[in-house]
Amino acid sequence: MNAPLPASGASVAAVVVAAGKGLRAGGSVPKQFAPWRGKPLLRHCVEALAAAGVAPIVIAIPAGWEAEAEAATSGIAAVRFTHGGATRQDSVRLALEAMAGDAPDHVLIHDAARPDLPCAVIEALLAALETQPGAIPVLPVVDSVVRGAQGLRGAFVDRDGLYRVQTPQAFRYPAILAAHRAWPGATDAGDDAAVAEAAGLAVALVQGDERLRKVTFASDFQERAMTVRTGMGFDVHRLVEGEELWLCGVQIPHAKGLSGHSDADVAIHALVDALLGAIAAGDIGDHFPPSDPQWLGASSDRFLAHAAHLVGQSGHAIANVDVTIICEAPKIGPHKLEMRARLAEILGIDIALVSVKATTTERLGTTGRGEGIAAQAVATVTAA
Repeated sequence: MNAPLPASGASVAAVVVAAGKGLRAGGSVPKQFAPWRGKPLLRHCVEALAAAGVAPIVIAIPAGWEAEAEAATSGIAAVRFTHGGATRQDSVRLALEAMAGDAPDHVLIHDAARPDLPCAVIEALLAALETQPGAIPVLPVVDSVVRGAQGLRGAFVDRDGLYRVQTPQAFRYPAILAAHRAWPGATDAGDDAAVAEAAGLAVALVQGDERLRKVTFASDFQERAMTVRTGMGFDVHRLVEGEELWLCGVQIPHAKGLSGHSDADVAIHALVDALLGAIAAGDIGDHFPPSDPQWLGASSDRFLAHAAHLVGQSGHAIANVDVTIICEAPKIGPHKLEMRARLAEILGIDIALVSVKATTTERLGTTGRGEGIAAQAVATVTAA
């Protein structure tokens, strides 16, 4: 995401409200710490804000959940925490107070329960602050609206001029801090725009986004099963005399073996990169650098098991893997079933989810001349 900070150079901070218990979503932890699309719900919007150049990001959290909050936002340098209050407005005010020491020019106030935060909305809000003290994202009401009482339809309500309100809501920091300080502590406003309006601040409306919908109920988390991610990997190693030949975790009889820092199992190395790519976790060299002597001669099944573990930690499950070995010799066909079984064993998945194929380059290039063996792999993971 490109940083949408104002051209004026104004500093922009954010408050993320994550102090509730999220009981309607069910589960053993507040919903903001529960996994959604492979990551804690809270992390999604915090990553979007940090990528937009917003700092600091002060997160209001429930007391006693500090460890979960730190784990959910680990590695994001802009994050600070403060405990929430008795109401949402209390939580926002406490977070605003927490940044008073290095007060920003503008502040975005966002609900952790709206994880999918488009950059375009941030840009529109900050642009509106150039002329107005506050701005909120809205969407028009497109369905018919009626009043109701005791389960019966009442009067029709004209939807012209009606909008659905979203977050983040944007304000000039000194003005919204003063508005929150003046807000009666015993009552809870519908949103921060209501606090601003009570203090006499004008609030502009900007175009919202359907992606900003709120995650509220347990059913909202069920869509995780539909999340599909794919990664690709490629590797090549030189064939040399005096080395064993390992492919897909199986030792293959051959006059030459592959040269590398580990056992040089080119097929597993490609598959490791595919799995890491599917969860955006770097590549094999990031986790097992060839400069590290502890991996000298190491069995590549350790690398693959580690990648599978990271897939599980990210909240995903392996849907299928597909490996293609590229060489003139040896013949791969007689070993494919054993290779599939070994990969399935390492990954902890059914053999039906593992494909191993082989091809040649018609005696062209490095592999065609018998100088080396290459492999490419594709891995698909789904949210567990």
